[in-house]
Amino acid sequence: MNLVDELGATVPVPDTPRRVVSLVPSLTEAVATSAPEILVGATDYCTHPEGLAVARVGGSKYPKVATVLAAEPDLVIANAEENRPDEVAELRAAGVPVWVTAAPGTVPAGIESVRRVLVEVLGLAEPDWVARASQLWRDPLPIRARAVVPVWRKPWVVLGRDTFAGDVLRRLGIANAYGEHADRYPRPKIAELRERFDTGEADLLVLPDEPYEFTKDDGPDWFPGVHYALVCGRYLTWYGPSLVAAHQALRTALAG
Repeated sequence: MNLVDELGATVPVPDTPRRVVSLVPSLTEAVATSAPEILVGATDYCTHPEGLAVARVGGSKYPKVATVLAAEPDLVIANAEENRPDEVAELRAAGVPVWVTAAPGTVPAGIESVRRVLVEVLGLAEPDWVARASQLWRDPLPIRARAVVPVWRKPWVVLGRDTFAGDVLRRLGIANAYGEHADRYPRPKIAELRERFDTGEADLLVLPDEPYEFTKDDGPDWFPGVHYALVCGRYLTWYGPSLVAAHQALRTALAG
């Protein structure tokens, strides 16, 4: 059957996909949790569920196309932000259907994106976590802090406008100090970041452990005297089953 993916491409999806390769960690978790028997390949960064025993096809940005093809998939799942168009085009040229999801800018959009993959594309029953996550994340908490949220340090890169992680924080009562920036991932200099705290435009530093692994010894030292919170990057950025556990885990991490 032909379906239109989130980028508007017509994808000849098999009626019942039975050999799926996922190039998106959060979607890998969703597929492996719902129908582990159909997942035959995933990236090196697909760390959940733990103990996932499938072919590893390299990184998200640079998957090994030959390794993907060797897994003989009848469907590959990709994402517009995490995967490059070149590999998507190469896989499609080899005759493999590739379903590409958009980068969700909100929690509801992320949940719906995964739900559509599972239900409409893979033909699975809607998993219980979809309703649970939707309920948990439905009502945003009142704003109580404004945060700078670095996701990389060499160079500094922070969350900007219209990001899933930014909406996660907003729903937990944390506004993004760069939420109105023109870029989704601005690259300010360290002096500018420090100035945000000096002027009172921000009062919280949120440091995830991925994609850059910030720790108590690498991150807070660049912002002396600034209140900070170390958080699980997976809970901040993955839109899938982990959203259920993420709600309470992030609230606890951000409460200090």
